[in-house]
Amino acid sequence: MTDTQPSTSRQPEARMYRVVAERIQELIRQQGIAAGARLPPERELAASLQVSRASLREALIALELGGVVEVRGGSGVYVNQDAASPAAVPEAGPGPFEVLSARSVIETEVAAMAAKNASATALDAILAAMLEMERSHEDRATNEQADSNFHLAIARASGNAALVGVIDYLWRQRSNLWHRLKEHYRTEELRKATLLDHRAIFDAIAARDAAGARKAMRAHLQRVSRTFAGSSA
Repeated sequence: MTDTQPSTSRQPEARMYRVVAERIQELIRQQGIAAGARLPPERELAASLQVSRASLREALIALELGGVVEVRGGSGVYVNQDAASPAAVPEAGPGPFEVLSARSVIETEVAAMAAKNASATALDAILAAMLEMERSHEDRATNEQADSNFHLAIARASGNAALVGVIDYLWRQRSNLWHRLKEHYRTEELRKATLLDHRAIFDAIAARDAAGARKAMRAHLQRVSRTFAGSSA
């Protein structure tokens, strides 16, 4: 006789944006919303599905990447197909708001550590990345790289190599879902505010103000999250 052990393997829990996307697809089928028709406004759709605006936006972007809907800025969301199977929703790793939440937990403390530990050379690297981001404000690719360099330079300034790896990992989670969300919902006001946020973060780190650096980083990441979620609160 051979003993058998119960299986401990589990199916990975479906990401919220996939769950919401499939519910939107079901709504399209149930209500017979035809190709070319517009979905209800975001606020109404979020209330109907009983989900947050953030989860709804992630789901809509996932459906757009899958070819199910088209998000038209200032106009609404339109159905591309009469019906779509759940398989049309691409798997894109952690959702943008998961990544932002993780960054808010980790990078706020990293900024505080940088304020305590940064060498003159580390401060110069943060400053150089910030100035490059300001110079490349209109060049999206260069601006994105400078943004990454800024946050990684702060991680290096913390003096903890493990945290550099963590921040690098989080930045590499900026999937197609993230970039399409940013393309649709990032405003010019946010772009300008980001430059001011980075300046405030740098100033606090350079002043060895750990509490100020923590606060400035938290404010920055919360601002991005609010903008992407369509919230002014």
